[in-house]
Amino acid sequence: MKPFITIDGRKIGSNYPPYIIAELSANHNGDINRAFQIMEEAKKAGADAIKLQTYTHDTITMDCDSDDFQIKGGLWDGQTLYELYKGAHMPWKWHKPLFDKAKSLGITIFSSPFDFTAVELLEDLAAPAYKIASFELIDLPLIARVAQTGKPMIMSTGMANELEIQEAVDTARANGCKELLVLHCISGYPAPAEQYNLRTIADISKQFNVLTGLSDHTIDNATAIASVALGACLIEKHVTMDRKGGGADDSFSLEPAELVQLCKDAKTAWLALGKVNYERTEVEKGNVRFRRSLYVVKDIKAGEELTHENIKSIRPGFGLAPKHLNEVVGKKASKDLSRGTALKFDCLNNK
Repeated sequence: MKPFITIDGRKIGSNYPPYIIAELSANHNGDINRAFQIMEEAKKAGADAIKLQTYTHDTITMDCDSDDFQIKGGLWDGQTLYELYKGAHMPWKWHKPLFDKAKSLGITIFSSPFDFTAVELLEDLAAPAYKIASFELIDLPLIARVAQTGKPMIMSTGMANELEIQEAVDTARANGCKELLVLHCISGYPAPAEQYNLRTIADISKQFNVLTGLSDHTIDNATAIASVALGACLIEKHVTMDRKGGGADDSFSLEPAELVQLCKDAKTAWLALGKVNYERTEVEKGNVRFRRSLYVVKDIKAGEELTHENIKSIRPGFGLAPKHLNEVVGKKASKDLSRGTALKFDCLNNK
């Protein structure tokens, strides 16, 4: 496994700060200016990338109201798939303005394609990477087509078992993908934190020999921050201007202030991981003086015996270490020792 992948010049791996993707998804709510605003907020928050979803209602499903196509329960209860995606899709004519906007802001932009025609559109726009959505992880022909672009690939694993993940990984690699990152994901909207099983992140990395991250559908940042400690080097979160905006994905998305906090806290968590280290850190060095050590707590005359009454283990730390207490008790003082003296070996008569 390579120690990192590179998207648009940014290295992503355990030795680099977590890569934060702001998923725009359907949160434009039919207004390109709202999409622009979300992009601006993502840039200000410190996100590394904006991600789109490239499909139309006709490329992702069909106009049919039979029972198979009805949504029952959850956020989108009562709609057909066609109705849902007709309202949620990102119009293809918006893609170039959105890519241009990202360039002007200085933020990376790429997308999840949902069919071959979407890949062609994104290739024409020089997308620097591709994301395979959880629901498309079993679409091996689509994965093969994306891999053939030679671009870095990110794949989400919501709902997928180990065999399905292995098939997707093998397909990507067999078709030329050299830079692959696999996201642990729970495809619930929102998803309860207690169902995320974050320990799976490390197992994905080990089993499939890939870098890993998290596609997070919980409604706060705790799960995402915890994932960094378990090896996630990329975090994807849906972002909106207003969680109560009424759009298809608004209710489980972060608002701008929460995205700011995610970007800040994810980096802090990564910095806190550091490395295996048993040496004193810089911030500790000045505090060594406040450790305990052996001190004279009653005046002692030269030749007088040291006892548990006149020698104590107390703070500060300028005397002998407390481990020497039983060793020095019973010894004779080599000179007069006044109360408050830090006990050293030259204070003892070793004859």
